[in-house]
Amino acid sequence: MISKASAVSALIVSIFIAGCASKAENISAAYVSPLQYQTYSCAQLGEEAARIASRANQVAGVQDGKATNDALATGVGVIIFWPALFLIKGDSATAAELARLKGEIEAIEKVAVQKKCNIQFSQKPAS
Repeated sequence: MISKASAVSALIVSIFIAGCASKAENISAAYVSPLQYQTYSCAQLGEEAARIASRANQVAGVQDGKATNDALATGVGVIIFWPALFLIKGDSATAAELARLKGEIEAIEKVAVQKKCNIQFSQKPAS
């Protein structure tokens, strides 16, 4: 039988684990309207996609770093020192920015396909 203290501890740990930052690959793209890119030429679409992908890669690195730090803090908190659980930051503006950037890349890709541009888009999420 599980003691009441163990059950409360397990609940607290699960709440902190749920609050951990997500890995970049697990962040879904936010919807961005492709209409803002309709007037772009194929060359402009390619340049904009490269610029956004570069920024998305930078933000993904920051997000993955946050996810790793949260995972480490959770491990330390659960095993060694429970106050370390308060160091968990969870998702923040970085995750929101990454979702927006992924959405912009999807919007550009839709317009590029409509215009029959010869632009290659990576099928893997930024990491």
